[in-house]
Formats: sequence, structure tokens, C-alpha cells
Amino acid sequence: MIGASLPLEGVRRTIDAVWKMESAKIVAGLTRMVRDVGLAEELAQDALVAALEQWPESGVPDNPGAWLTAIAKRRAVDHIRRSARLERKHEQIAYELEQRQPDGEPDDVLRLMFLSCHPVLPTEERVALTLRLLGGLTAAEIARAFLAGEPVIVQRIASAKRTLADEGVPFELPDGGELAERLSSVLDVIYLIFNEGYSATSGDDLMRPELCLEALRLGRLLAELAPHEAEVHGLVALMELQASRSAARTGPSGEPVQLHEQNRGRWDRLLIRRGFTAMLRAREAGGPPGPYMLQAAIAVCHAQAATAADTDWRRIASLYEVLARLLPTPVVRLNHAVALGMAYGPEAGLAVADLLTDDPTLRDYHLLPSVRGDLLLRLGRREEARREFLRAASLTGNDAERAFLHRRADEIPAPEAPTLTLGRAARDFLARDDLDGGTVRSYGQTLRRLRLSLGEELPLDSLTADQVARVFRTAWGEAAAATWNRHRSAVRSFCAWASLEDLAAGLDRRAATPNRTETIDAARLDALWNLPGVPLRELTLWRLLHESTAGVTTVLSLNVEDLDLDDRRARAGGGWVSWRSGTARLLPRLLAGRTRGPLFLADRRPGPARAPTPADLCPETGRGRLSYERAEYLFKRATKPLDPAGHGYTLRQLKPRG
Repeated sequence: MIGASLPLEGVRRTIDAVWKMESAKIVAGLTRMVRDVGLAEELAQDALVAALEQWPESGVPDNPGAWLTAIAKRRAVDHIRRSARLERKHEQIAYELEQRQPDGEPDDVLRLMFLSCHPVLPTEERVALTLRLLGGLTAAEIARAFLAGEPVIVQRIASAKRTLADEGVPFELPDGGELAERLSSVLDVIYLIFNEGYSATSGDDLMRPELCLEALRLGRLLAELAPHEAEVHGLVALMELQASRSAARTGPSGEPVQLHEQNRGRWDRLLIRRGFTAMLRAREAGGPPGPYMLQAAIAVCHAQAATAADTDWRRIASLYEVLARLLPTPVVRLNHAVALGMAYGPEAGLAVADLLTDDPTLRDYHLLPSVRGDLLLRLGRREEARREFLRAASLTGNDAERAFLHRRADEIPAPEAPTLTLGRAARDFLARDDLDGGTVRSYGQTLRRLRLSLGEELPLDSLTADQVARVFRTAWGEAAAATWNRHRSAVRSFCAWASLEDLAAGLDRRAATPNRTETIDAARLDALWNLPGVPLRELTLWRLLHESTAGVTTVLSLNVEDLDLDDRRARAGGGWVSWRSGTARLLPRLLAGRTRGPLFLADRRPGPARAPTPADLCPETGRGRLSYERAEYLFKRATKPLDPAGHGYTLRQLKPRG
């Protein structure tokens, strides 16, 4: 024994370290034995509990990983014997499994990676399950890392295990054509974890180093298990090189430091060498470069430059051009715009960035106005740049980044002669005494979108019909006729109040399409309930709308404290909303221990500029109520493949026929 003389706290720290290193192999081996990842983790936890009970007295074994594995396998064999119906056959299986040597463990861990990142799971569940099974993190640790409630993480992990069991996902390595797709899912999950650590989407700090380290560990492990996959080494190279800049990315107060202003002497040379080595392995693996190899090649260009001025921006721009052809996402095109601006001047970059302002997927992406602000500032268009920095600040959920963007805006003097801005005019318009509550909420949705898309500080007299039309295209281009017309009427009322020309005059009023009011038929409903990867929130909302026949607004207004789960009903205004078994199975999972606040919550916490009323804010999670607009958009996007016209259905079409 190596730990007999260690104090109790030292033994517990040792157990925690051993568990983080060994848990993935133990759970993977048990999953191979019992073919149920949920049960495998329970058996592994039994072994951990045994260590916590025995090691403080007996000391840490010479080979703690082998000790834990032996105890866990013994628990598995006992379970197989207890639960077997055909006792003789199962005893034989248990005996064979007990005798099997652990030479297949590396493959088992790889199988576990593919299992926890299976596409049948929603992205947030893949991330939570991967960190739980392969990272050895507790639900509390994952919750702290993602600034989420522990019950939410527990629910995600439980839901993921249940889905894997219900879908009968095999504990096997994919082969043939499926391998590339499944491997891509694994890589995406690891890089998502890394990115959340490298540029946190919310919270006080720019970075969460523990997530970066965990993603790096998982990436290195995957590279050992799949040594001939070029994209795996490409991802590792990318993460190593990005992580090498971590110490230089923030200033003394935690504020962001832009890449060209970073002290390159603080870059970690060891991580850079590791990144270069991983890149060499990716090239040795052969084959055409994939997205991660191309991004790693861009990171290599930065790492090779001794100073910011030495950066080969033309090569970086050409690499982004190749990447954009392979992965034509708006974010890649935005990065291409940055590279073009550095290589060929701000006009070239702004020309590409301006094309992205019409892309609906970037309408609330804070880096788009941030990039445009940089380019405008370099062109001398200072007031436009100031407004873009302020707009970017209103869109980010990260406190450090918001403060940084506000500082950039404050460095540009505001106009000496104050002008009436869009934000001030909108607030004054909504504060009128002659508007009832429903009208204020309706008009407020329209004006909020204009303010987010165009900026609070936009001078009202510079607002144009073209700008309004662009907002309508990106926000409501695929909306139902009633939604489009409602927002159009709101803009016309605002213009009349502000003595502006009718900026919505060029937006034609839409006629309702009769066939859009038809309900979804049974076959397509069945296909809808079985769509893979649908988040629990959306599935519960759709089921509840279908089973209750209540209006969308009524269902979205429900609060947790109004639910009566036993009687399958909820108080809504002066009446009740009731549901059937489909909703009843989903609601407890959605609640995840919550006792107050809106039933259906938005994706993330609101920023200070768009704080909801207390009635629309969850006191336990800090998130606001899911909006009709967002719920409708998600439903249309999900149902496009089911709609013969290719437009997607509306939530109102979920009402049952007859």
C-alpha cells in the first residue's frame, strides 16, 4: 500500500485524481459487459464508494486503477448473476467476462466516446454525458463550469442515458461510411467544450480554464485511440495552439486583449511545440485536409509569427477561403472577412462582413457588429464604429467582453450635438399612456428587434426603409402572414408617432395562405415525435400544444407553480390547460427540480439591455420566458423536412384534427 501514511484529506484527493484518470476506462469496460451505460456508471460509482470507505483505513493500493476495475467488475458479475433469468447461461457469460483480460480497454474507451457523442442525443446532453463519463466530472462540477443549475445537468445526463437505452444504441465502433459522420460528432463535442472554456458565452470571466484543459485531455486521449485519423490530430493541434495564447488573452483586470496586441512572450512555447507535433501527425495521416486541419493551419500561421506585424495574413485569408468552401458557415465567412481586412485593407473585409448582415443565423451574434466596428474604425468612420461596439455589447452574454466593448465605444467621442436615438424614441413610444399592456408587449417585440439589429444609438433621423426591410428579412422572412403583418403595423404606428415617413411602406402586407391553417396529419405527427436530436423543451412544448388544444400564447405563459402534475392540468388565467400521457412523461424531466418561474425558458440568461419583467424571469436559473417568436422559429426549422412545401409548419398547426 502506498497511502497508509497519508492523512484522510490526502487520501480523498488521491481518490479524486485516480478517479478522473481511470473512470472512463472503468465505465467503458463495464459498458462492454452489461451493455447499458447508465448501469455501467452506477457499478463504477459503487467501486468509487468502496474506495472512499476502505482506502482511508487500508491505504491507497499500489495499482489503484486495477483495484477499482476489479471491484467494479465484481459488482457487474454479481449483477449479471442476480438479474439473469436463464441462470446457467448467464453464469457462463459472467464467468467468461470475469476471465477476460483487459487488453480491449483502449477500444472500449473509444466506443464510449462514440456512444456519449451519438447524434441521437441533443448537443447539450452529449456535452454533459461526455464530461460525466469520460471526464469523470460530477454534475456539480459540470454545472459550475457551464454556469448552470446542478439539477439541469443531472436531468441532461439522465435523459441522455435513457435515450441511449430506449434507442438501443449499440456499444460498438461505427464502420464504413458511418465512421466519418460519427467521428465528426465526437470532434464537434470536444471542440464545443474547448470553445466554451476559451471564450465563455456567459458569466463574469472571459475564460474557464478547466473546460479548456478537459477538452485538451479528451482530444489527446482520442488521438491515442485513433492515431490514423488526420482530423483528430488536426483538432488537437488547433486546441494546443489556441490554448498556448491563454495567458496573454486577458489583462490585469481580466479584460480581453486582442490578438494583435498580445504579449507573445507570454505564449506557452511547450503547447506551441505540441501543436506543431500534432499538425505533423495530421499531415502524416494523409488525405485531403478537413475543417480542423485547416483551422489548425491558420493557428500555425499565428504561432510562427514573431510579432503581429509578421503575420502572414494573405496566407490566412487563402486558408479561410478554402475553409469557407469546405465549411460554408456564416461564422467561417466572418473570420474570412477579418483576414481579408488584415491582408488587403478594411474595405475588403467590410465588403464581406456587410453581406453577412442579412444572414438570420448571425442576427444576434455579437462578433458581427464587433468585427464591423473594427473595420469601420480603421476606415475613419468613427461614429458608425461606436454604434457597432455598443450594439455588440448589448448582444454578448459575457460580462468581461461586454465591459471591453463598452470601453472601445467610450474611446470614441459621442457627437457633440445630442440627437434623438432609436432606443430613446422606442422607450418614449412604449411609455405612452394610451397603450394597453397587450399592445405594449406586441409593439415592444417589434421595436426590440429593430434596436438589437440596428443599435440603440442609431440616430432616429438616419433610420431608412432599407434598414427596416433588412431587419424584416432576417427576423421574420419566413414568419406566418399574421406575424409579418403584426410587426409591419407596429413599425407604421411607430413612424406615425415619430413623424417619420412610413418606413414599412415598401413591405407588402402578406395574405394568409389557407392551407397553412390546416393541422398536421397523423403520419407527419408521428414523424415529428420521433425526430432525432429534438431538445426536451421543444418536444414538451409541442406535445403540450397538441394534447391540450390550448393557444400558443396561453401555453407559453404557464408557470411551474401553476402545474398540477397529478391531475395533468395547469391553471391559466381563469381556466385550465390539461394534457395527456405524452406530456405527462416529459414534464418532470423538463422541470428538473424547478418549483417557480416560467415553464418554458429561453436558451440563456438575458443581458441587461433586455431584462424581462420579474413575472417572466425564472428566479432559480436567471433565464427568461421563451418567446413566441423564438418558439415559432424553432418549430418551423425543425419541421421543414416534414412539410411537402419545404416551409415548415406553425405551432398553431399542432392542434389535433376534428
